[in-house]
Amino acid sequence: MTKPREIKAALLGATGAVGQRYINMLPKHPYLRLEVLMGGESAGKKYGQAVHWLFPDAMDPAMAQKVVRQAKPESAKGCDIVFSALPSEVAAEVETKFAQAGFIVVSEASVHRMDADVPLMIPEINADHLKLLESQKKKRGWKGAIATTPNCTATGLSMVLKPLIDEFGARKAIVTTMQALSGAGFPGVPSLSIQENVIPYIKNEEEKVAAEAKKILGTYSNGGIKASPISMGISCNRVAVIDGHMETLYAEFAHGITPKAAERSLERFAGEPQRLKLPTAPDHPIIVRKENDRPQPRLDRMAGSVPGMSVVVGRVRNGIDGKSLQLTLLSHNTIRGAAGTAILTAELMEREGYLEN
Repeated sequence: MTKPREIKAALLGATGAVGQRYINMLPKHPYLRLEVLMGGESAGKKYGQAVHWLFPDAMDPAMAQKVVRQAKPESAKGCDIVFSALPSEVAAEVETKFAQAGFIVVSEASVHRMDADVPLMIPEINADHLKLLESQKKKRGWKGAIATTPNCTATGLSMVLKPLIDEFGARKAIVTTMQALSGAGFPGVPSLSIQENVIPYIKNEEEKVAAEAKKILGTYSNGGIKASPISMGISCNRVAVIDGHMETLYAEFAHGITPKAAERSLERFAGEPQRLKLPTAPDHPIIVRKENDRPQPRLDRMAGSVPGMSVVVGRVRNGIDGKSLQLTLLSHNTIRGAAGTAILTAELMEREGYLEN
């Protein structure tokens, strides 16, 4: 296999919580080079001085010395791809400017996710949705394009639903989430609100998870996405865990299903990133634990051959009858649910030729 060429990347929103996850992950990448860091108030400062570093492991010294540039297309001149960890309220305008200027943007923000011509990517599930990029360019008259990654809660859920739909015809999903504090960004939830507490509401989250999962699991046809018909009911809760979103899933099927058959399907699940052996693709996107009390965020959020990129499933059992299934799933919300999936999407784009221009 030919070694991929070096891909130069720029990062919008470099000092935020998700932006820092890119800084934490990309210096170890075999061919993605993070050349340019961009921000707002931090522009003009060295990154090490501008950021409130959130990780226990030390920042890469080369990243610390980079001067943060203004969030303008000219700042990213010479880069092949732009990652965006911008908040949604500024992402719409800024990301559009970069796409118009000819850059391929991979965005974490929610503002473009449900646009009909924008791919909402989990590469193991919907690699073919990247075909939307060409129709997006033609429709909007852009030289570049925007692809997005999903809500961090929708990511783990969609990964688990994919094999259950494809192999067993899952037709209804009832989900209760227990979402980590880091999903709210930094500084996140006030300490006096979350200490000794669970908050049973996250604004707009339930609607996002259902809508995004249906788009991710949908079918590409004739330049568009036909959403999955699965019925979904979502209840979202914020809990006092730093990283790792847990979810309980109750699924119903047209025909009978056994826990063992479901476990085999989940364990076998793989997609285009695994076939292509992309650097950020875990060997096993879904890991099934057989213990009664797993998964747990503290023990399992960094599971897998690429730490944090596997979804961990446990407590697989029948529900109220033989046509229903219950399980618990865990995904790392800032790795698989954010920066990791964006990096994996960029790797897939490189292999499929979307970054050649």
